[in-house]
Amino acid sequence: MGGTLDNPTYEQVCSGVTGHAEAVEIHYDSSRVSYSRLVSLFFALHDPTTPDRQGANQGTQYRSVAFCDSPEEVQELNRQICALENEGAFGGKPFVTQVIDSGPTFWHAEDYHQDYYQKHRGFCSR
Repeated sequence: MGGTLDNPTYEQVCSGVTGHAEAVEIHYDSSRVSYSRLVSLFFALHDPTTPDRQGANQGTQYRSVAFCDSPEEVQELNRQICALENEGAFGGKPFVTQVIDSGPTFWHAEDYHQDYYQKHRGFCSR
């Protein structure tokens, strides 16, 4: 999501010139889980303080970014970022998470890159 090229390939995204970020599209039932809880999980499952890196994966496509569907989602993300930074989460390092209001198209990865972690028992080495 978030790049300049329509329907990019994985190789194009990995080149770092398209501006896309690898993303997960989430559909949820707000009667079963709150958006606030999803945001908490987002920050619990990745490091929002490392620019262009998640675990062993490096590159602009691995930046910390949240694409929002409403002003309320933007507000909740910013509220939680502020609270976590104020409490010194992640060793007090500043957050680099981009919070982007709606707009970008979600492009599905090619079949060979779907469920990558399960298929390869680990992260990609690119």
